[in-house]
Amino acid sequence: MLVFWQKKLVIFSVPKTGTSALDEILAPHADIAITAPPILKHMPVYRYNRFIRPLFDVVDGKDLEGFAMVREPFDWLGSWYRYRSRPELDGMPNSTKYVTFDEFVIDAMKGRPPPHANVGSQARFLSGGTGPNGVRHLFQYEQIGLACDFLEDRLGIKIDLTRVNESKPQTLELGQNARDRYERKRHLEFDIWKGAAR
Repeated sequence: MLVFWQKKLVIFSVPKTGTSALDEILAPHADIAITAPPILKHMPVYRYNRFIRPLFDVVDGKDLEGFAMVREPFDWLGSWYRYRSRPELDGMPNSTKYVTFDEFVIDAMKGRPPPHANVGSQARFLSGGTGPNGVRHLFQYEQIGLACDFLEDRLGIKIDLTRVNESKPQTLELGQNARDRYERKRHLEFDIWKGAAR
């Protein structure tokens, strides 16, 4: 999470949406840069509103606006799946090495997903209001160029993105049954992504 006090902007780091690349460029210019540990770097909007925003309100920070990116849900899940299939996780409970993508997607829908599919929800991450105390500026990951244009204009910083923390390319197949079940059960994921289109 990056805070630009003078520019009145908070950049929320939704996992698997290119935020590590943005952090590398923007963190040196931020007034507050929370880049570790991951649980704080990827602080969701509702947790920010509960713990961080009240600190800013004391010094008249009520007009800080939120910025975030959201990724097409199956592409987002695929990124998680590939990331957790890397050799460093072999034998670990969160490894997807011996799990098909169908199984991963179905497991991710469970109320208590197993470790390999416990990836959270973009919709839940972004819940907590819109406007000044939430995410006023939401962009699709697939339109990252527009997001960078906005940030360059707002922050006055040239952004030349390079890929960081990228998973090894892998072709993923998802059966229609798993696809349909996920779309029905997690329709909010698709609603918020479609709503972010520019």
